[in-house]
Amino acid sequence: MGQVMRRYGTAAGMAAIVVFFAVALPDTFLTLRNWLNISQQISMLAVVAVTMTVVMVMGDFDLSVGSMASLAGVVAAVAFTHGWPVWAGVGAALAVGLLGGLFNGLLVSVVGILPFVATLATLTMYSGFAFLMSGGKTIFGRDIPAAFSGFARGGITLGATDGRPLVLPWLTLLALGVTAAIWLVLEQTAFGRRLYGIGGNAVAARLAGVKVMRLRLLAFGFTGVGAATAGLMYAARVASANPTQGSGLMLTAIAAVFLGMTMSAFGQPRVLATLAGVVVLGVMDNGLTQLHVDSYVRDVVVGAIIVLAVSISAFGRRATGG
Repeated sequence: MGQVMRRYGTAAGMAAIVVFFAVALPDTFLTLRNWLNISQQISMLAVVAVTMTVVMVMGDFDLSVGSMASLAGVVAAVAFTHGWPVWAGVGAALAVGLLGGLFNGLLVSVVGILPFVATLATLTMYSGFAFLMSGGKTIFGRDIPAAFSGFARGGITLGATDGRPLVLPWLTLLALGVTAAIWLVLEQTAFGRRLYGIGGNAVAARLAGVKVMRLRLLAFGFTGVGAATAGLMYAARVASANPTQGSGLMLTAIAAVFLGMTMSAFGQPRVLATLAGVVVLGVMDNGLTQLHVDSYVRDVVVGAIIVLAVSISAFGRRATGG
């Protein structure tokens, strides 16, 4: 019974949410245009959440992803203001994400600091770097190359309704590509199986010959690059960068992973389940926005969803003796 509730309770809740908003917003909610908009709105969160899953399969956390996303966007924007080409600015931002992720992994796997403490510290560090580089100001669109921001505004035209084109955004396709890549890494490679082994029992994995320290380091590197990618996506979408633009990603990314864990067979983080959690949060935010619910109320709802997801997972483990 507990396992059934853990796996299907969230799915049933999502169905109820969709039905509620479909009834409350009959003219807009279920339209293809709205769902394409949702896909674009959640694309940044999807990239962060699925790469966060890489560290969470080991039982670790990365609280710095929001700050890293902000820092990456600022790094790219500052590079652009100095005349760097798009590829160089993007490359610099991704390199910063990789180095930041590896630094997190170094603190956790080599120094031995608890992930919560280590990444809470680097959250502050990366945020400080973002403020220093930007001078605490927003870097506006005139400094952002059109080739960079244009990517976030484009997509594949699927047709038209009401005289307006229906577009599958490039950001959505990028998020799906990242999700597919992370799924392949975790589900179809020895690297992924070893990460799950570390999450199950790190001591046993080490005794079995798994290089736990190296794998944890690489996993945090994955997450850092994912956060940087999301930061670039956000900066491109709004054609600007500021040192706080990624601040909301950490909480919602963790919420998405926890929601996904309630839908997996053994309560483990899984990429596709995490993506489903992202969709739940995106649908909720979209519906509440259309109903003109204040943003602080939406924050309360996200917090409540985290509590509910963790409670369902804990109930399932107790009921199954896990």
